[in-house]
Amino acid sequence: MEPVDSWIWWLLLAVGLGVPLVVTAMPELAMFAVGAGAAALTAGLGAGVVPQFLVFVGVSAALLVFVRPIAYRQLKKGPDYRTGVEALTGASAVVQERVDGEGGRIKLNGEIWSARALDPGSVFEPGQQVDVVEIQGATALVV
Repeated sequence: MEPVDSWIWWLLLAVGLGVPLVVTAMPELAMFAVGAGAAALTAGLGAGVVPQFLVFVGVSAALLVFVRPIAYRQLKKGPDYRTGVEALTGASAVVQERVDGEGGRIKLNGEIWSARALDPGSVFEPGQQVDVVEIQGATALVV
């Protein structure tokens, strides 16, 4: 019986790390699996055990240092959409009743809202389009 080549052991390690990756969704296991794959390639090219191990450690460490932070930033990043009052900020509205520094009414996303001009000296007449700068309670501040 002949001994199994070391590249096969490295491939088995890569596959062995891939299985818990699927179960636990830990990206670090994928990085170690890629390192084991690189070590298998190194072994397949005829390098000795020490270079194989150094390639495994080097590739795995490089992936952990450079790729892991990027992957975690992407995972932690929230959805790219706004809801509630945040979604109304920056929206356009149409003046329904004269809007000035004291108050008025606008139609915003199909609903009538109370509104007030952000600049107390500004006046917006019915039919004019305005932009919502901020929502304070149930009042939209517009420009």
